[in-house]
Amino acid sequence: MKVFKFGGASVKDAEGVKNAAKIIESQLDDKLVVVVSAMGKTTNALEGLLRLHLGRNVEVFQQLEAIKSFHFGICNDLFENKKNPIFQELHNTFVEAEWQIEDEPIGTRGFEYDQLIGLGELLSTKILSAYLDMKEVENIWVDARDVVRTDNTYQAAKVDWDETGRLIQDKFSNLSERIAVTQGFIGSSSENFTTTLGREGSDFSAAIFASSLNAKEVVIWKDVEGMLNADPKHYESTVKLENISYKEAVELAYYGASVIHPKTVKPLENRQIPLFVKSFKDPAASGSLINKNSSRDGDVPSYIHKENQILVSFSSRDFDFIDERKLSEIFELFSIIGLSVNILQNSAISFTVVFDNDRSKIDELRKAVSEKYKVTYNERATLITIRHFTDQIINDLLKDRTVLLEQRTRSTARFVLAYDI
Repeated sequence: MKVFKFGGASVKDAEGVKNAAKIIESQLDDKLVVVVSAMGKTTNALEGLLRLHLGRNVEVFQQLEAIKSFHFGICNDLFENKKNPIFQELHNTFVEAEWQIEDEPIGTRGFEYDQLIGLGELLSTKILSAYLDMKEVENIWVDARDVVRTDNTYQAAKVDWDETGRLIQDKFSNLSERIAVTQGFIGSSSENFTTTLGREGSDFSAAIFASSLNAKEVVIWKDVEGMLNADPKHYESTVKLENISYKEAVELAYYGASVIHPKTVKPLENRQIPLFVKSFKDPAASGSLINKNSSRDGDVPSYIHKENQILVSFSSRDFDFIDERKLSEIFELFSIIGLSVNILQNSAISFTVVFDNDRSKIDELRKAVSEKYKVTYNERATLITIRHFTDQIINDLLKDRTVLLEQRTRSTARFVLAYDI
């Protein structure tokens, strides 16, 4: 058993679906679980739909029509026979979204989010499965919500590993088909409501299926040649990481490397399942391998670049120490508001932290602490993390830049840089 995961970029149009099918057809010597993300920018479009729905904006129906048009357009390109059952399947799936946006929101934003956003993965997998059927590649469509059981922490659901493992084993041990097509990103609660595993959670879904089935390997298909040591949008000379350890991959993902989801690695490491990151544009290329081998972790310095950051400083108004009790109170607020810390630093009477710049959440935080703390901040900052740095790398990086915060350990250097006009 192998697990393949195709991201949104790999199935963004009809040609992408055809290419994914070719890659799948090349692997018919083994059973295969295919985990698929929403097509292209569908998740972003659905988030826009949600905003309109929650705001009771009449343009919500225009937004839904645009999402429909995108998916039906791909199907028109893929299926010459317009009586193919996929067209009715898509219609039925969209009806569920129509019911939701026609009614008043009935739950929290997180609940409404999970019931609507997972639509993208349902659509993409139904289209891919139908295309494989048309190509006479035997497969079965599996609803991930039937087997991935979670709690009801909407938008960041926690997996019930024991129940999920049992359900996946029961489902897949009896399949006669060699290929199963299923969704990333989504699961369901014990109340049978759809839940999501966090933004970009489809990689994690692949690891859930692989771990539960003790797969031979996982392959994540991307639009890059493998795991690069830097984002080509920000750094000119990038290098592919040929082989790194699970530990190194976790570190890179934790600091913000976007190639794999931070939660993906642990389930694979637990069972020593190798993870390949390969290019769907060049399937025959070797890609990058993540396994237990740590001998090459430090061969190439890696850069993680995060823009649109905000550095927030809390200063005690009464000059009282910011001790463990106060830090605990502050972190509880972060959790309640939904702010994830990217870097932090504290002194006797001040505490500095860096977040992704979500001003509505920052304003909520500022109001909550204003009685006890003076709050100042720097917007539009950039957070750069360097794994396996050298002094020369840092000197070149910081030349003519304003450093707001700096941290170094033996293997990692991190810098928050001001936005320079």
